[in-house]
Amino acid sequence: VNISILIVAVVIFLLVIHHNFLSLSDFLRRELSDPSPLGLQPIDFIPAAPQRLTDERNDKEISVVIAASDERLGGAIAAMNSIYQHTRSNVVFHIVTLNDTVDHLRMWLRSPPLKNMRYQILDFDPRVLEGKVQVDPQKADTFKPLTFARFYLPNLVPHAEKVIYVDDDVIVQDDIVELYNTPLKPGHAAAFSDDCDSISSKVAVRGAGNQYNYIGFLDYQKETIRKLAMKANTCSFNPGVFVANLTEWKLQNITKQLEKWMALNVVEELYSKTLAGSITTPPLLIVFYKQHSSIDPMWNVRHLGSSVGKRYSPQFVKAAKLLHWNGHFKPWGRTASYAEVWEKWFVPDPAGKFNLIRRRSEAYEAK
Repeated sequence: VNISILIVAVVIFLLVIHHNFLSLSDFLRRELSDPSPLGLQPIDFIPAAPQRLTDERNDKEISVVIAASDERLGGAIAAMNSIYQHTRSNVVFHIVTLNDTVDHLRMWLRSPPLKNMRYQILDFDPRVLEGKVQVDPQKADTFKPLTFARFYLPNLVPHAEKVIYVDDDVIVQDDIVELYNTPLKPGHAAAFSDDCDSISSKVAVRGAGNQYNYIGFLDYQKETIRKLAMKANTCSFNPGVFVANLTEWKLQNITKQLEKWMALNVVEELYSKTLAGSITTPPLLIVFYKQHSSIDPMWNVRHLGSSVGKRYSPQFVKAAKLLHWNGHFKPWGRTASYAEVWEKWFVPDPAGKFNLIRRRSEAYEAK
């Protein structure tokens, strides 16, 4: 009798432990899936690949996040088309845009070369940036809230373990699964292309000298920056293309860390006065100081938009896995170097709106 009672007690004890373990696992999953903040809400989603694509492509699903502003929508379209045409994986595009761009974007995505792509459209509300970005009233038109979408990756793609972020001025020339498979070191939430190690490093930026280290982006005269003990000559990295481990991102609360430094900059003006690059870069440099992995430099061959001259040989451009026209001269303006490469992946705007923007850009750059 005593043995029977003991066996029953042990069984009950094991069942209780099992139940508690399941409850804890469910709790942790909920904790890692933070609710979306203000403005990050899905609008449109195609949940499953057409049967034809399922048959032809492998089962690996890759999440790619890209921001799509109305005046640069053609760039995002060309970037997505180049990614889609070069991969056999099931890529899902998470397209972050503003509410007044949604109809235009949805119409464009119905174009024949794009209609089988899987995508999700997300509306970004600029109010999430209140108190975190200093906007000059005289230059309010130049403020681009979508450039900060990359700070909110876990909210944009809450169920993914890993994502790729790309700017809208890129063209991919190889299977993006290779970039997706970039190994990240333990404890690293992201992998970037380091400027000092890159084939496209040490680029002279007009008015700012060589911006390939931390002192080019941060004001080392400010005590807050000096207290961080970050070496001024530390190699910077380019945040226009990167791979993120979202599980690690959530555990380290990367988004909150970025918002903290954005808010501090509003009060203390921590960014370099000679800064010529994007204002999204400095907080990323602080948060990921010596805490990021590296991607293959050929997956972010950049500075094609720094000047109208050709920085690289045709052979090198052909071998590059990803071309990045960061800088003033965008490929849709045609005066940028190797604009003809970008043109191969551009899909004409069915509304004709972007075609007009391109003509205006060409006229401006021709002056």
